[in-house]
Amino acid sequence: MQGTRHHLINFIPELLAATSTKRQRIYRTLLKVIAHKPVSDRPGRSEPRVRKRRPKAYPLMTKPRHELRNQLQTA
Repeated sequence: MQGTRHHLINFIPELLAATSTKRQRIYRTLLKVIAHKPVSDRPGRSEPRVRKRRPKAYPLMTKPRHELRNQLQTA
């Protein structure tokens, strides 16, 4: 990912200055450079596909709804 970002940053000035035909050629070259960059071995990087419960700004409902409604009305 970092290598791809570096290549893109290096190619941006050329892409901006080029005509549309040359821009397509530069873009294809950029894609080839990115595709040939090997990804190093990253042991222990398998992530399970799960959904995590995201923290909310509100507390969990620990009482029945009708009790909480009554508590809100009397507060």
